[in-house]
Order: sequence, then C-alpha cells, then structure tokens
Amino acid sequence: MRVFTRTAAAWAIAAGSFLPVAGASGQATYNLAATADFTGPYADVMKDLIGSQRPAIEWWNGEVGQKLGIKLAVKQYDHRYDAAQAASLWPGIKAELNPIIMLGAGGPDVAALQGRLPGDKIPMIMSTAGYGFAWKPDPWIFNPRPTYSHEAAAFFNWFRARRGGSGPLKVAIISSEASPAYIDQQRGIEKYAKDNPDKVEIVESVFTEVQPTDLTTQINRVVRKGAEVISIQTNTAAVVATKRALQALGKNVPILMSSHNGVLDSGRAVGDVKQMEGDFEAYAMAVPTDEKTPARAFFDMLATKHGMKSQWTVTAVQGMGQVLVALRAIEATAKRVGADKITGEAIRETMLSTPIASDQIFGTLPDLKFTKEAPFPVTGLTAGIGTIKDGKYVAAAKDAAVPVLSKW
Repeated sequence: MRVFTRTAAAWAIAAGSFLPVAGASGQATYNLAATADFTGPYADVMKDLIGSQRPAIEWWNGEVGQKLGIKLAVKQYDHRYDAAQAASLWPGIKAELNPIIMLGAGGPDVAALQGRLPGDKIPMIMSTAGYGFAWKPDPWIFNPRPTYSHEAAAFFNWFRARRGGSGPLKVAIISSEASPAYIDQQRGIEKYAKDNPDKVEIVESVFTEVQPTDLTTQINRVVRKGAEVISIQTNTAAVVATKRALQALGKNVPILMSSHNGVLDSGRAVGDVKQMEGDFEAYAMAVPTDEKTPARAFFDMLATKHGMKSQWTVTAVQGMGQVLVALRAIEATAKRVGADKITGEAIRETMLSTPIASDQIFGTLPDLKFTKEAPFPVTGLTAGIGTIKDGKYVAAAKDAAVPVLSKW
C-alpha cells in the first residue's frame, strides 16, 4: 500500500492513472472520482476497500463496457477522513475529472458534499452504511446499506432473541465527537432504544478521543452498570482499547463492530484474531466466510485475472459492492440514454427508477431499490453477522432482519 504524506496527499493517485474524457477507438470514456483515507483513522483498512475498485472497473471495461462502447477510469484522493479536507478537494476534483460518479469513503464526504452534489449534478455512491443527518428526500447520495444504527439494531434484536428472556438488552456505546458520523451512530442507537425500551437499554454512551489508547476506567464503569454488549462503530483503535480494557479487568463482554472495524481487522490490530472470540460485526451485506458464494467467486476471478491485491475481508466486500452498484448504474444508464450521453444526472435518474438485483452485484449486497424517500432502501433489508468461533471466522447469521427506525 502506498503511503501518503499530509503535504503530498491532496492530489495523489492511489495507483495507476486516470483517463481523459476523450476516448480511443470510438469509445466514450468517463471518469469516476473516489475519496480514500490513507493517512487518517482508517488507513489500516483502506487497502482492501480501495484495492477492490480498480480491478472491478477493469473487469467491467473488458466484459461489459467494451460491448457498450464505454471505458471507465477512476482516481482516488486522500481526504484523511476529514470533512474540511473533503470540501477543499472537491472543486479541484470536479475541474480535473468532470466525474460522472463520486465514490465516497465515509461521513466526511457526506457532511461536506451533501449540499453541493445537487447543484453539481454528480451522484455519490457510498460503501458505508447511511447517516441520520443525510436522511433526506430526493437524494444525490446513495447508500446501498441503511444507517449504522439500523444495522446495530438488527444485531441487538438478533442477540437478544438468542439470549432469551423478556428484559431489554443492556448496551454500552463507545463513540467520539470527532466525526459527525460517530455522533450520528450513537444518536440513532439511543433513539431506537428510546422508542423500544422493551428491547434495548443504553446503560451509557462513552465519548472519547477518535483513536483512544486506554479505556479501562470507562469500560469498568459500563461493565458495573450491567452492559451485555459494547457497541463500537467508530474504528479499530477504539476496539483495541476496549478489548485491552476488558482483558485487564478480567471481563468477557461481547463487542459489536461494523464493517470498517470488524472482527478480522480489529483482530489483526489487537495482535491475534483469536482474541476476538465471541465478538461480533453486523452490516447489511455479505459475510466474507470461506464458503463458496457468488461474491467469493467474483473476488477470486478478480484476483486471478485482474490483479486484485486485496484480502478477502469485510472491507473488500464493502468496496466491491460499492463499485459494482456504480458499474451497474452506469450500464443501465447507457442502455437507457445511449453510451455517449451518460451524465451524473442521468445516472441518478436510473438509480431512482431501476432496481439492482443481488445477483447483478454477485451477492455482495441484497436486492436494492432506491427511491426519493431516502438515500438508502428503507425496508426489506437484512444484515449479516460475523463472529470468531473456536478461533475461526464464521457467519453467526446471514439474514437478521433490519428493523424500521424512526428518524433522529
């Protein structure tokens, strides 16, 4: 993975080069822009996420785009998971690439660009779950997954049913005020608990620095309050600090993580995935186990034929799903308006009118149907739940129902 410095990151390309709009051999060539975090809190997981974009686009160019008379290129920009940096990069990205789609990398993109994209007429497709602060009608941002709070609530209901009993599940939240996304995750879970007091009780929401090193005092406090699950949807550093605190205290409370800080990534960060025994991750997409699935077969094909260097991880599935949604939207738009007439606005219209079947995106995500109601499908989704059992990564559940949540 290439290392980017803060002084040189502004216009850095993750790998390779991008193509100009004028294509060769009669092809219409279009640019995609992507943000990444190579020098911030997600540098440890970005290699697998971003590493899946270029091979998938290369596959599409050869197998689909060539028949349509289209060639796509992508360029990545390091925004360090910072909203101010994302905002400052955006004018240059537009001027340099004139992209038809933006591939977003997280909450900073949404916070910085959600007010600009409608005027610029460029849709942004995310790899992440959604955010409550972007839960608005007539979207230009598209999340194939519901909000992080939806995904967490799916896990809480599944875990409570497995636990048995009639009382609510007692949950502690580890968060940070360093990012709008982090605050949003905490608020959404608290809103769900308030609306469903028979299902979830929040014993405490702990706010700490974005990458904490010692949480022993805070974890001791929430354990004493009876926490049955500790929810961490921020980053691997918070998971490591929490795991170290639980070990120091001699306590065994399951940690819930999301896709970008899940059990394998956090296990590597803590030193051994076996230390994540009995912990969980939840997200509305495929669980990357060793089973033979369409998603795994597609990944293996990209590794064999198109230079995929990513490992088979949750973040690789996350990146693969994101770019496949973009590719299928471009493909459907080309068939609708013509290969030489593709614009960001036309792609958005396609996404709002044309469902994407799960088999079109190799099972990386469930069936997707976007509407003007929200930036993400609001009903009919299920979540995958991964865990470490007997030292091995397995799927604890593949179809946990995602409940309906009220806005917060």
